[in-house]
Amino acid sequence: MTTANTAKTAEERQREIVRLARTTGSVDVTALATDLGVAKETVRRDLRVLEDHGLLRRTHGGAYPVESAGFETTLAFRATSHVPEKRRIAAAAAGLLGDAETVFVDEGFTPQLVAEALPRDRQLTVVTASLPVAGSLAEAENISVLLLGGRVRSGTLATVDHWTTKMLAGFVIDLAFIGANGISRDHGLTTPDPAVSEVKSQAIRSARRTVFAGVHTKFGAVSFCRFAEVGALEAIVTSTLLPASEAHRYSLLGPQVIRV
Repeated sequence: MTTANTAKTAEERQREIVRLARTTGSVDVTALATDLGVAKETVRRDLRVLEDHGLLRRTHGGAYPVESAGFETTLAFRATSHVPEKRRIAAAAAGLLGDAETVFVDEGFTPQLVAEALPRDRQLTVVTASLPVAGSLAEAENISVLLLGGRVRSGTLATVDHWTTKMLAGFVIDLAFIGANGISRDHGLTTPDPAVSEVKSQAIRSARRTVFAGVHTKFGAVSFCRFAEVGALEAIVTSTLLPASEAHRYSLLGPQVIRV
């Protein structure tokens, strides 16, 4: 009886940790130990279990939630986390434009920052499924914006489903700036929603070159739907918070890895 009660208590405690992590964006071992009335080592053990189950990623002193089929952060939330890092990454990604004249910009906050960092002194055609991206570029004099039609997802304000992918399949795009909820050497680029995965996958098929831009916390994270292998990327742009040794391991799969 005691064992069953202990197991149940651990399960309830772990559910509460996941709920807190998803609500606030991260959890801290010391604070959790105090809030839950248990030892720090108990919390660390809980975090190890939750990481093994793919629900959290542990960090030094805490953990943050992994986006999955049952949980995905909203665009509004993403606009408040790691913002200086995302701006540096976006500026460096936009610097890879080269001689591209047609560009796909993915949904998500970092791709939106990439769009805002694109040069305004040359002719560009930007294709996007993201309403915020289209809105941010709509008044730019030299940029022609093509917004893909489809069902709008409320959390990310981007279009999906067959209307979106069919329209996208009709284009040959010079460069695609892609985001993801997770990128790992074993499982490639992943996202929680199959409909979003289809759009991303089609964008990569339609593009001559593909650049992934994402913060360090995306690396090693695995979500539900795989839409590309790491080797499909020309470049990965992230920050120096991704260790150089890990960046090198990704570069061995094909892409240039740029840390800013």
